[in-house]
Amino acid sequence: MKTEVLNKIKMTGDVKRVSENEIPELSKEIREFLIEKLSVTGGHLASNLGTVELTIALHRALNLPEDKIVWDVGHQCYTHKILTGRKDQFDTLRQFGGLSGFPKRSESDTDSFDTGHSSNSISVGLGMVKARDLRNEDHTVVSVIGDGALTGGMAFEALNNAAKLETNFIIILNDNNMSISESIGGMSKYLAKVRTTEGYLNLKADVYNKLDGQRRVIEKIRHVKNNLKSFFVPGMLFENLGITYLGPIDGHNEKLLEQEIREAKKLKKAVMIHVLTKKGKGYSPAEKHPSRFHGAEPYQIENGIPLHHRKVAAYQDIFSTCMCKLGERDKRVCAITAAMSDGTGLKRFKNIYPDRFFDVGISEEHAVTFAAGLAVGGMRPIFAVYSTFLQRAYDQIIEDVCLQNLPVVFAIDRAGLVGNDGETHQGIFDLSYLSSMPNMHIMAPKNKWELSDMLKFAVNFDGPIAIRYPRGEAYAGLVDWREPIEIGKAEPIFEEEEILLLAVGSMVASAVKVRDILKSSGHSCSLTNARFVKPIDEEYLVSATKKHKLIVTMEENVLSGGFGEKVRTCLDQNRYKGEVMHIAIPDKFITHGNPNVLMKMLELDPQHIADKILAHVERKEID
Repeated sequence: MKTEVLNKIKMTGDVKRVSENEIPELSKEIREFLIEKLSVTGGHLASNLGTVELTIALHRALNLPEDKIVWDVGHQCYTHKILTGRKDQFDTLRQFGGLSGFPKRSESDTDSFDTGHSSNSISVGLGMVKARDLRNEDHTVVSVIGDGALTGGMAFEALNNAAKLETNFIIILNDNNMSISESIGGMSKYLAKVRTTEGYLNLKADVYNKLDGQRRVIEKIRHVKNNLKSFFVPGMLFENLGITYLGPIDGHNEKLLEQEIREAKKLKKAVMIHVLTKKGKGYSPAEKHPSRFHGAEPYQIENGIPLHHRKVAAYQDIFSTCMCKLGERDKRVCAITAAMSDGTGLKRFKNIYPDRFFDVGISEEHAVTFAAGLAVGGMRPIFAVYSTFLQRAYDQIIEDVCLQNLPVVFAIDRAGLVGNDGETHQGIFDLSYLSSMPNMHIMAPKNKWELSDMLKFAVNFDGPIAIRYPRGEAYAGLVDWREPIEIGKAEPIFEEEEILLLAVGSMVASAVKVRDILKSSGHSCSLTNARFVKPIDEEYLVSATKKHKLIVTMEENVLSGGFGEKVRTCLDQNRYKGEVMHIAIPDKFITHGNPNVLMKMLELDPQHIADKILAHVERKEID
């Protein structure tokens, strides 16, 4: 891999010393570097290959860290990290203790905001602009937002607010999915250049000043100008909001990008630069299949094929198959996704039942209320969503679904520790926030067959119901335990005495191993699949108190507000005299790393759990 120009970049600002003639070679070397490194670690390849020139232009036109860049979502910040002295850490990208795949203020003073969720960059940037002006500072703030993220309602709320600015704020719309014809594009570039030159801006101001008081003349001038712009310029939506629109421009022309950013810095208002980029640029497999390389696993560089082929079905595969069967059996079944049809496993449903499939873009709040409308209209909507992203729709779940007790199914994917994306993506809060909602019911399957059974049950349930399941390989154990699902009823698997392991969802597989360790140490141990987190099976718990001295709850959720606390409340109310132990994720944000590594770090792997239980039992015996 050739890195002659790239090797000149040791720290922030070094890219400014690279000659203009060397920029194309630098862009090429950065792409080769990313393709090679991510083939080993995995990561967000397509988005980062698409923003190489844009990032270089930002770093050359701005003065970091004094100037601020806010990356929406943040998964496209790899070139930014390279240009700020973190190139040598890329072997550790997204690994435990290594370089984060997202901006991290604790990692570098050039990372101005920790991002991971979508559509917040304009709000953040606007706040930074206001703080800058209140403190009488004079730096530039740039928010970089993608066309996908711009579908989120929060982005439009921020644009509406930014329109009132009388101070500089730059918004870059990184558009990698829109096609604009050459003639309109060329005219747009020309008019953008004219509107941002100092001569034109000063001329416009002089004309308006000299016509001061002649309102009707000014309004006629504005009317003619806006009509011309409406005919030639595709960005009138933003202009009408009060935001100066520049573009669209070629997002892979670094020289032009740099020039536009420098010109935009001169305006005393909010400015949007519309940039056209190509996801996966420079790497054929990623250009052809950008979604496959959104969050890529390690791959073969020559063809992009993953290094590790999954031989066992994932929970997402089970969900996909079951959804197609449900769609065939029940014409009321509808599927909703917030721009995650591939990730959640809804692509097959989309192909078979396009009229009953709805991708609403990155707008989880709308998705939930849209589902509520479908439910009121007599349909059975299933909203498939990652646990971490469902957090964004907290109010809508309460107000629009639970308050009216509507039959909406929440298929909560990526529940629990998801690993390498880190704090912003760990799905460890859903049991806590959902179980606080009246009328909500929550299930968690122990294995792949139970996920199928729960989906069938949920579609016919008259009320809000959530099914939460983890990312990756579906547990295929306990095949002989498949009792019919009843609302709020747990499923005893092994019934003995002394110790009871009461496990939720993904933790059932761990509980099987914990039980084996305890039994090999001479302890009698029961194991029960909780099935329902809400309502919990109080009748079973009361009966369990009669023969178990220690009840251990196990969940892949934070302790606060989770399953364990609800069990303890029930046991306290029934005056349980034995001991209760909670195995849960501590109430803190969990860093990035392989989930198995994280479980060991948190002492939530089977051996650590068994050791904790044995230590507790032995201590009580001594007492």
